[in-house]
Amino acid sequence: MSDFNILTPDGWIRGQLQHRHGRVTSIRGTPCNPQDNRLPYLLPGFIDLHVHGGGGSDIMEGADGFATIARTHLRFGTTSLLATTMTAPAAEIRQILEQLGGYCQRRASDTARVLGVHLEGPYINPGKLGAQPNHAHAALLAEVEDYLQLAPVKVITIAPEIAGHVELIKTLSSRGVRLQIGHTLGSYEEGVKALEAGATSFTHLYNAMSSLHHREPGIVGAALAHARYAELIPDLLHVHPGAIRVALRSIPCLYCVTDSTAATGMPDGEYKLGSHTVTKCLGGVRLADGTLAGSTLTMDQALRNLVKIGLPLAEASQRLSQFPADYLGIDERGRLQEGNWADAVYLDRDLKLTAVMVEGETLELKNA
Repeated sequence: MSDFNILTPDGWIRGQLQHRHGRVTSIRGTPCNPQDNRLPYLLPGFIDLHVHGGGGSDIMEGADGFATIARTHLRFGTTSLLATTMTAPAAEIRQILEQLGGYCQRRASDTARVLGVHLEGPYINPGKLGAQPNHAHAALLAEVEDYLQLAPVKVITIAPEIAGHVELIKTLSSRGVRLQIGHTLGSYEEGVKALEAGATSFTHLYNAMSSLHHREPGIVGAALAHARYAELIPDLLHVHPGAIRVALRSIPCLYCVTDSTAATGMPDGEYKLGSHTVTKCLGGVRLADGTLAGSTLTMDQALRNLVKIGLPLAEASQRLSQFPADYLGIDERGRLQEGNWADAVYLDRDLKLTAVMVEGETLELKNA
C-alpha cells in the first residue's frame, strides 16, 4: 500500500490510514512537509451544510431524489451534508421533513451521510428572498416545534428584524438548534442583537443580506465585526476573491458551502429549485430575471478555488471539513484521527479527486 500525505489535527503525516467497522483505527507514519515529496493527499471528507440538490434532483421534490443527491455529492468528495429546504407552504415543508426524518436514520451504499436538515426559510424577510419562493412568514414557535419532531433540523436560517424572531432565537438556541442570520434586511444593530440572543452563524455571507456601508454597516458588518462562524459560497461567482479575503481575516471559523442545486453535476439546461425553474449556463444557475439561484459548485472545486486565491491546502481543508463539523458540534467527523468516522478524500498533486471514503466504504472515481 502506498503512502499518502495525510492531514491530521497534529499536522501532515507521511504514511497510511487504517480503519475497521467504519472507524479510523490508526494513522501510522512520520511528520512531513508535502512540498518535500510528490505523494498524493489524504484529507478529511468534506462536510457541506447547505445542499438543495444535485444530479438533477431537488430536495423539495421528495424522497425519490434524496439518494441521487447524496450519491452525486459523494462523487465530489462530500461525505456528509445537511439537506436544505426552500421556502414553501407549511404543508409542503412538513411533508418533506417527514420524508427526511426517515432518510436521515440510514445511509445507502455509495451515498454521503445526511446528518440532518438546514431549514432555509420560511422565516426570512420577503424583501430579501434572493432565489427563495415568496412564501416567507414570521416564525411561530408551535410550527417550529412541529418541524423539530419530524426531522433532525440542525440549522434554521432566520431574519432577525422580523417581529418575534429574536425571542425565538433565544428559545431555540437554548435547545441546541443553530440559528443562522440570512435573507435579511436587518441593520447592524439587529444583527448584533441576534448574536447576543444566541444566533451562531450567517447564511451565505454577503449574499441576500444588507451590505456593508461605513455609516450603515448592515448585517455584513455585524458578521465581520462579531461572528465566529459564517458560511460562504466560494465559487468565485457569488463572492469576489477580495471579499472572501476580508471574511477570512475577520471570521475565525469561516466555513464553505456549495448552496448546490439540482443542476450540480449535470449539463446546462433547466432544473427545479423548490417551486422555481432555474437555468444552468455559463457556470452558474439563475432565475429568469438573472438572479443567482444557488450554485453548481462542488466541494472539491471549492477546495481548489480556496487554494487558487492563496490559502494553504491545510487551511482550505479545515474550512471544508473541520470547521463545519465544529459548528454542528460533531467531534467524530471533520478530522482524521483514531476513533473518528473513516471519512476521507484522496487527491492527486493537482488536487483532483481519485477516490472518496465514507464511513470506511471507498468509492473509486472512474474519471480520475
